[in-house]
Amino acid sequence: MNALQIAWKNIRQNPATSILGILLTAFGTGILCVLLLTSHQIEQQLGNNSRGIDLVVGAKGSPIQLILSSIYHMDNPTGNISLTEAQKLATNPMVRLAVPLSLGDNYKGHRIIGTDSTFLQLYGLELSEGRIWQADFEAAIGADVAQKHNLKIGDQLYGAHGLSSEGHTHDEHPYTITGIFKPAHHIADRLILTNLSSVWRMHGDHDDDDHDHAHDETHDHGEAHDHDHEHNHEHEHKHDHGNEPRLVKSIMGDIGSGEREITSMLIQYRNPAAIGMFPRLVNQQTAMQAASPAIESARLFSLLGIGIDSLQVLAYVIMLMAALSVFISLYNALKSRKYDLAIMRTLGASQGKLFGIVIAEGILLTFVGAMVGIVVGHIAIYLIGVSTGGTATLLQAMVLLPQEAWLVFIGVAIGFVASVIPAIKAYKTSISQTLSGN
Repeated sequence: MNALQIAWKNIRQNPATSILGILLTAFGTGILCVLLLTSHQIEQQLGNNSRGIDLVVGAKGSPIQLILSSIYHMDNPTGNISLTEAQKLATNPMVRLAVPLSLGDNYKGHRIIGTDSTFLQLYGLELSEGRIWQADFEAAIGADVAQKHNLKIGDQLYGAHGLSSEGHTHDEHPYTITGIFKPAHHIADRLILTNLSSVWRMHGDHDDDDHDHAHDETHDHGEAHDHDHEHNHEHEHKHDHGNEPRLVKSIMGDIGSGEREITSMLIQYRNPAAIGMFPRLVNQQTAMQAASPAIESARLFSLLGIGIDSLQVLAYVIMLMAALSVFISLYNALKSRKYDLAIMRTLGASQGKLFGIVIAEGILLTFVGAMVGIVVGHIAIYLIGVSTGGTATLLQAMVLLPQEAWLVFIGVAIGFVASVIPAIKAYKTSISQTLSGN
C-alpha cells in the first residue's frame, strides 16, 4: 500500500476527530469562497451597470443615494429636477449624450423607468422580439423580467407606487408590453422601460397630453426635430465635431405649457476636459447636484469592504482552529499507533515513509475540507440568489474563479503545517524502545 492509502485508512479509523477537522476547514473555506464570489461579482456588476455613464445629475442630497437610485435602482430618489433646467444642461457643448429618467413605480420589485430611446443606446440594448414603445402606457421589458414572471408580448402589467411591490397599485393605467430585450447581463435586464409621458400621466399630470403624445420620447417621432437642432448645434461648435457620432439630446424640444419634472439625467461627456469642469458647473451654477458613478461606486465598495474584511478575519480564525484540530488529531493518533509504526519499520518501511504517511494524512483532511467548503460556498450563493430574486439576482452560483484554487492551496498548506510536528515525531520513532514498552 502507498502512503495515501495508508493515510486514508488511518483517517477512517478516527472518524470523530477527522470529521471535526474536515468541518472546520470546510466552514472556513466556505466563508472565504462566499466572500470571494460576492465581492468579485458585486464589483463586476458595479462596473457593468455604470459603464458609459460619466455623470448623474439629480436633486440635491446624498450623492451615493443618487447613484444607487439612478444607476443601480436600489434606493429611493433624492427628489425631482426641472425638465427645463435639465434641457439647459443637455445643450452644453461638453455633453455628448443626455438620457432622462423618471422614476416612481415598480412592478413586483422591478423598476418602471420613464425615459426615451437614448437609454437603449447608452446601455446597448437590443430587442429579442417586438418593438419599443410608440405610445403612452406601452413598455419594453428586460430579459429577467420576462423570464421571472413569464411575460410575453401583449401582456399587461400594473405598476405599484414606490419601490415596494405592496405599494398602491395604479389600476387605472395598465402598461402593455410591446417588446422584450435580449439579455444584456446588467441592470437593464431587470427594468421595465416606457416613455416619460406615461410616468407623468400615471402620477396625475394630464396637461397637454395630446402634445406629449405627439412628442414621444423615441426618435421615431422626434427625428426631424433632433436633426434640425443638431444641424444648428454643429454650426455653432464646428470645432467639437467631425466624424464623431451624432450628438443626441434626449429631452430636447417643446414640452407644452405645463412645467415638467424628471428624477435624474445620465450624462455622457463629449471629451475628457468635461470631467473636471462639468460637475463643478452643475453644483455651483444650478439647483441640482452632480454625482460621479466612478467616485461614488468606489466609495460604496469601500464601505462594503469593511464588512467583508471583518468576515475574512473570522474565516481565517476558523481555518487556524481547523489546523489546531488536525494537529491534535494527528498527535494523539500517534500515541495509539506507535506500535503499528514500529512494526512497519521492522517490515522495511523507512523513516521517510512514516514521515510521508503522517504528512499525507494531514493534507488529505484539509484538502477534503477545502473542497467541501468550496461546494458549500457555491450552494450558499445559489440560496442567496433564490431568496433575493432568482434569475434577477446580481450573484450567480455557477461562476468559478481562478482565485478559488488558492483556497484549496491554503487548505493543503494548513494541513501540511499542522502535520509537520506529528510527522517528525513519527520519523523519530525508535523501534527497540517502542516494542520493549519503554
